[in-house]
Amino acid sequence: MGEARGAGARGRADAADEGKANQEADFIQLRNVVKKFGDAVAVDRVSLSIRRREIFALLGSSGCGKSTLLRMLAGFETPTAGQVLIDGEDVTAMPPYRRPVNMMFQSYALFPHMTVEGNVGYGLRQEGVRGSELRDRVAGALELVQMGRFATRRPHQLSGGQQQRVALARSLVKRPKLLLLDEPMSALDKQIRQRTQIELINILETVGVTCIMVTHDQEEAMTMADRVAVMSEGEIVQVGKPTDVYEVPNSRFSAQFIGTTNLFEGEWIATEADHARIDAPELVRPLYIRHGGAPAGASGTSVAVSIRPERVRLSRGQPTAACNWSAGVVAQTAYLGAYTICHVTLPSGRVLLANVPSLGLNRIGMPEIGETVFVSWDADDGVVLTS
Repeated sequence: MGEARGAGARGRADAADEGKANQEADFIQLRNVVKKFGDAVAVDRVSLSIRRREIFALLGSSGCGKSTLLRMLAGFETPTAGQVLIDGEDVTAMPPYRRPVNMMFQSYALFPHMTVEGNVGYGLRQEGVRGSELRDRVAGALELVQMGRFATRRPHQLSGGQQQRVALARSLVKRPKLLLLDEPMSALDKQIRQRTQIELINILETVGVTCIMVTHDQEEAMTMADRVAVMSEGEIVQVGKPTDVYEVPNSRFSAQFIGTTNLFEGEWIATEADHARIDAPELVRPLYIRHGGAPAGASGTSVAVSIRPERVRLSRGQPTAACNWSAGVVAQTAYLGAYTICHVTLPSGRVLLANVPSLGLNRIGMPEIGETVFVSWDADDGVVLTS
């Protein structure tokens, strides 16, 4: 009897845990959201679920709809159709000031006549917070972003990175459920941007706020986000962890937009026991792709194969394998310290990119422009794309 009751309790606990997990997974929900400006469709039937405390990146080129999507979450734009839910509450028609959301703009939008602490406390004062609570919350937010000692300075006395920290403190001091970042690092130079990305991740994890960021910088999205949504022409093309989106793109667009790739168009020839065989006109030999990177396909199906430059090996000796290699002529090299980008012209005239690690170049020597070399890759290195 006691065992049965215990089993029932465990079942209820498991069900509760599962329900909580589902609730966490659906903390932010976009349901078939559409936004039109006249006849132009800026966002086209976007559906997303974002977990509590997740750092989520909307990644795409200018005009793809990512900023419009962010503004609909903030309440600055109203969807033409669809729903926006935050923590289970439908906020689709709710004005910005009533939403548990704060947005940090690309320009930071600091008041030039106010001190740092004045800027950070502005929103709280508008809500009627005064006295020791105001001082304590402003001081806590400034300490969080390591700007406490600059409290009495004005924005023009701060560097770009410091202004960004003040803008972040102002966004966090109101303790929003959702923080929206619009191109948060665009005003910073590369060296400061790389350092600030890690600092920002640590701050967001300390606060425990859910964050959605918009960026066109692939490296920024890959560095900061738990998951990435790739957007194109108002639609979500792919959603996943940065490693999954990079290593296993689901389309030609994702493969070419995220990072750099060698994309070969071809035709599915045969499916063998452990690999697919694909004929690519730009290569003399067929491509062999192990089944992990190749979906089932019918003979004659048009496909593309994505091979990342870092997967391509360069050698002076001819490979012994029957497939997945080609001779070529070095057309150009670019030394980048950790690796060298080699542009190799294949017999078809196609230029293939190979990122050769500096350690490997120490062994084989830097190839000369006009030198004949061999490029090769493994059967696990290609990803077959059908769309």
